[in-house]
Amino acid sequence: MSAAPASAARTLRLRRPDDWHLHLRDGEQLGAVLPFTCARFARAIVMPNLQPPLTTTELALGYHRRICERLPAGAAFEPLMTVYLTDRTDPAEVDHAHESGRIFGFKLYPAGATTHSEAGVTDLRRIDRVLERMSEAGMVLQVHGETADPAVDVFEREARFIDEALAPLAQRHPRLRIVVEHITTRRAVQFVRAARPGIAATITPQHLLLDRNALFAGGIRPHHFCLPVLKTAADRAALIEAAVSGDARFFLGTDSAPHARRAKEAACGCAGIFSAHAAIELYAEAFESAGRLDALPGFASQFGADFYGLPRNSAEITLRREPWQVPDAYPFGADELVPLRAGQTVAWRIAS
Repeated sequence: MSAAPASAARTLRLRRPDDWHLHLRDGEQLGAVLPFTCARFARAIVMPNLQPPLTTTELALGYHRRICERLPAGAAFEPLMTVYLTDRTDPAEVDHAHESGRIFGFKLYPAGATTHSEAGVTDLRRIDRVLERMSEAGMVLQVHGETADPAVDVFEREARFIDEALAPLAQRHPRLRIVVEHITTRRAVQFVRAARPGIAATITPQHLLLDRNALFAGGIRPHHFCLPVLKTAADRAALIEAAVSGDARFFLGTDSAPHARRAKEAACGCAGIFSAHAAIELYAEAFESAGRLDALPGFASQFGADFYGLPRNSAEITLRREPWQVPDAYPFGADELVPLRAGQTVAWRIAS
């Protein structure tokens, strides 16, 4: 299965993609956003930073059941679960997770680095025994790659974490498979490219399409605020080059993170961009702008599955180059949700 040639550029057929980094929330909010992902993706790695966090296999499996109960009728979608690492995670939890058949990784949040990360890891040395057990079991470590040190400039936190924490961790655990989530900088691209085998990265649509100027276009734009924060135009260019390069170490992970409007448009607004409503379409825009639509199938539908050791999907989807206007908001429980590109157009649409 392959994309239509760039010269045609009116339709794009590809193997059904997967989302290797997704936030779905819970309850009514879960029911509000899940159909968007099911319409586009066959599988997704679901993040465990609920309140309270999913720190055990039992909790993650309970969340799996709740997701499956909310699936739209006829949906062919598989949630791939993760467990939230803390300073107190027992290495035996890795065995429970591996035996479950539904847990595909453990998520490392440096404590205080992002949304609902307060229970995260305060010192990476405290989880060395867990990481060693993960290496033995072949479990993937998914990393939010930022230091939480408030003395470090927010735009430098990814690079500092890579140099001071992640690179030493990868060296201490040479067999551990690691995904650096939602990379945002040239430094992160360089790290992955120079790293040993078993290290990869996901890239979001917002970091391919926007730089930090988008946070301040005509005033503060809270719905463009995410963590890691948008970076420079040069960083964005490095991400685009990595995404379209055909390098199998870089693959799709939306980090779609829904928050109610009132939680975003607040004195201390939440970090997160909701993109699930148009995720694969926005990636198509980014790849088309780079003149590399032909590279999208690998990035979206092949490399992530290969890294996680899962079969590539057999079903296909077709995108059509037909602009459509994104609604100003979507229902979201008792509130509403403002999506990426709200009130504006997206160039591609999923063919019905």
